Amino acid sequence: MESPALRATTALVGLALLAGCERRPEAAHAEASTRTACLSGRAAPERAPATAGMVLIEAGRFLQGAAPARAEEGPPRPTEVGAFWIDRTEVTNADFARFVAATGYVTLAERPLDPRNYPGLSGDDLKPSAIVFVGAKDPSDGPGRWWRVIRGADWRHPQGPDSSIAGKDAEPVVQIAYDDALAYARWLGRDLPTEAEWEYAARGGLDGAPYTWGEKKFDPARPQANIWEGPFPAVDTGADGYKARTAPVGCFPPNGYGLYDMAGNVWEWTRDWYKPGLDPTQAVDPVGPTEREAYRPGDPAEHRHVIKGGSFLCADNFCFRYRPPAREAGPTDTGSDHVGFRTVLRVSEMKVAGR
Repeated sequence: MESPALRATTALVGLALLAGCERRPEAAHAEASTRTACLSGRAAPERAPATAGMVLIEAGRFLQGAAPARAEEGPPRPTEVGAFWIDRTEVTNADFARFVAATGYVTLAERPLDPRNYPGLSGDDLKPSAIVFVGAKDPSDGPGRWWRVIRGADWRHPQGPDSSIAGKDAEPVVQIAYDDALAYARWLGRDLPTEAEWEYAARGGLDGAPYTWGEKKFDPARPQANIWEGPFPAVDTGADGYKARTAPVGCFPPNGYGLYDMAGNVWEWTRDWYKPGLDPTQAVDPVGPTEREAYRPGDPAEHRHVIKGGSFLCADNFCFRYRPPAREAGPTDTGSDHVGFRTVLRVSEMKVAGR
């Protein structure tokens, strides 16, 4: 029987087929003053106040989805969402470390597999592992060579046991499975955003615009996000200052709502189960399909949640999913080194809780 990490490799191959700032001087942004320190001096959120590090998004209507650049992105539908608070940045290594220190939480990537659930596996195959992007020297190499299941890869060691997050407190935490992200959100009395909430926030008030920053395409000379520049998966030129790796949060201009990195850097978990396309009958605070509707019996790879926003691996010539309407199925039961998250707190739920 396949391990979760092996199943996730298959999922990531499918995704690929569909698919303090330390910047190099030659890649420096012309408006560096808007990006000083990449927000790296911000404090990790405490459990109180409830909305620390968050931005209030007022209730509103927008056109969710788009005439699909990818088949799963439409059809577009008018959507209403209630007011909610959302993290200004992606959750960082420092944020997650504080959670782990307070709770002793162990992520899925750090846990060995239970042999009772995987009778076909034994020995090393049951050891903790996660997914890591290793790239390709030859563009003709297939997706199976771009990703590897690496034992000892986890949030503290994103690329494997020899890697470290030392000195990277302000970078987004990765190797976080859906349950890990949800556990962190619950610790803060929050939730993960629905797909509709995430997309509404990402658009920053620019309803219908193709990008979080507006109509213009990505500009390598004045980069708006941390994405892949060059022929994927062989060469990332690093024109945005971050060559095939995450950037500290807040290194690029915020969107119209003051939110950072809603395009690129890392994919972000949402609460919705994944199913290709949008349900046109869901118009008010949509929550996506049920787990049963999203799950295709006999095909564990379909048992996933929606991820949004694209990552540092998104290239125009291949993935092109750093746009608000873009969506993909995340490998729910394991970690990967280009998926992170942010949290929300709904105003309606705050009133019920008396906050």
